Amino acid sequence: MKLDLARELSQVSSTKIVLCVLDGLGGLARSSSGKTELEEAHTPNLDQLAGESEIGSTIPVGIGITPGSGPGHLALFGYDPLEFDIGRGVLEATGIEFQLGPNDVAARGNFCTLDSNGEIIDRRAGRIESNRSKQIVELLRSVEIEGVDLYVEPVREHRFVLVLKGEGLGEYVSTTDPQIEGAKPIPAEGTDPASKKTAEYVNTFVAAANDLLAESGEKQANGLVLRGFAKVPLLPQLDDIWKLRCAALAVYPMYRGLASLAGMETLACPGGMAEQLAVARDRWDDFDYFFIHYKKTDAAGEDGDFEAKVQSLEEFDKSVPAIRELGADVLMIAGDHSTPAVLAGHSWHPVPFLLNSAHTSGKVGFSEDSCRLGALGTFSATEVLPLAMAHAGKLQKYGA
Repeated sequence: MKLDLARELSQVSSTKIVLCVLDGLGGLARSSSGKTELEEAHTPNLDQLAGESEIGSTIPVGIGITPGSGPGHLALFGYDPLEFDIGRGVLEATGIEFQLGPNDVAARGNFCTLDSNGEIIDRRAGRIESNRSKQIVELLRSVEIEGVDLYVEPVREHRFVLVLKGEGLGEYVSTTDPQIEGAKPIPAEGTDPASKKTAEYVNTFVAAANDLLAESGEKQANGLVLRGFAKVPLLPQLDDIWKLRCAALAVYPMYRGLASLAGMETLACPGGMAEQLAVARDRWDDFDYFFIHYKKTDAAGEDGDFEAKVQSLEEFDKSVPAIRELGADVLMIAGDHSTPAVLAGHSWHPVPFLLNSAHTSGKVGFSEDSCRLGALGTFSATEVLPLAMAHAGKLQKYGA
C-alpha cells in the first residue's frame, strides 16, 4: 500500500496488533531427511495456531533478491525497501543510542579471525564475548586520523560501530567484507569525491587498527571488516502514517535502531523472550502495535547449524501460548528473510507467514510447504501491515 493512501485510510481504534519476527525464519530441506528446519522441529503450538489462522509466504524485497535484515524488517513495517534504503551502520549506531549528526557516516563492524596469510577463517571471530569485544574496542579508540573524528563503539559479541564525523564526507563506500571465508578483507572504495574521501579515512583506520591488534597479540579477533556505510535517512513515521502507538521489544541493537528510526518506542528488555513478553504485558495499555524480535533462528542458520536452528524453533514454540495470552486482536508470526542452515546465510526464498484474528481459520500446520499452499498465497512483505490493519478494523473503506 502506498504510504499516502495508508495515511488517508488509517483510523484510530482500541484493537491491538502483535508482530513476532523470527529472524531468518525460512529454511531449506537437508538431504539426509528431506525436511526443512521447520518441518523437523516439534512445534505443536505453532501448528495449532496455524490451524486457526491464514497462512502464506512473503517476499521481502523481490523475486530472487536476497535481503539483509534491514530491508526485510522495513518491508514488514510497511516500507518499500527499494525506496527506503537504510545502511546497516546507521541501524547499529541508532540501536545503541549513539546520536548521529546529519553529516556523520556510520558503518557496521565485525571482528574476524585472520590466518597467517591475512585471509578470513572466521567472519565473526567465534562470536566473541561482548566483554572481550569491549576491551578490543577500547584499544581501537586510540586511533587518530587528521581531518576526521573517529568513534568506535561496541555493540554485541563480535559487532561494533565505526562513526566518522567531519566535513565533506560521503556515504557511498563499498564494503571491506568479502562475505566469505578464505578471502582477504577488501580495501574500501568510494563512488564519488566525497565518498572517496571517506574511503581513504576508512582504509587508514583499518590499517592502524590491524597494527594495534597485531601488537596486542590478539589471536581470535585479530582482524576487522566494515560494511553498511550510511548517513541518517529521513523515514516517514509509523504514528503519522498508520495512526499507531508502536512499541519495539528487541534485544539486539540493530533491530532496536531500525524500530526507533521508524518511530517506535524501544522498550528496555535485556533478557530473552520471557522478559520481552513481561514488558509487553506491563505496557499493554500504552500501545496499539508491538514488534517482538527473536534472533536465535537467524544466528543458527548463519552458522550452518541445522540442529541448532531446529532447537531455536522449538524454543520459540514454547513461548507461543504466552504470546497468545497477551490477547492481541491480530497476531502475526513472520520472518524478515530466510536463513537456511544448508546455505549458512540469508537467501532469496519466500518466508513462512501466519496471521491470526477473529476473522481467520485454517486446516494445516506451519511449514514452508503449507504456507506456499496457504490462503494468503505468496505476496509482498510490504502488504503485511495493511493486512494486519484491515483485520484489526483500523482501515476505512476506500472510495464511495
